[in-house]
Amino acid sequence: QVQLAESGGGAVQAGGSLRLSCAPSGSFLSRYCMGWFRQAPGKERESVAFVDTDGSTNHANSVKGRFTVSQDKVTRHLSLQMNNLEIEDTAMYYCAAGSCRWVDGVYSLDSVSFWGQGTQVTVST
Repeated sequence: QVQLAESGGGAVQAGGSLRLSCAPSGSFLSRYCMGWFRQAPGKERESVAFVDTDGSTNHANSVKGRFTVSQDKVTRHLSLQMNNLEIEDTAMYYCAAGSCRWVDGVYSLDSVSFWGQGTQVTVST
């Protein structure tokens, strides 16, 4: 069974940086679109960024210019470099794998087959 192992979360001051990693294991096929979601207490889960099967990337407007998603072509490891972190970035971050598709006119990673266990990111003043 495919598993996604996340790491790299922690506590950081506003303006600081963190790098999240997601390592797939098992029979992981290259056909999966992979990305990151986050959810803060009392808030809806939201997509942060994803890498499509063709290598193209997408970032949510709230993190564009600050976060960069990337994927190793050989290992398929997924990374999220987070710079200039803000308090609003505080959330549990989840790695996900599935299908990127058009949903209500928006191309998104909305058909998720596998989820990571989550890694906490806490940004303080």
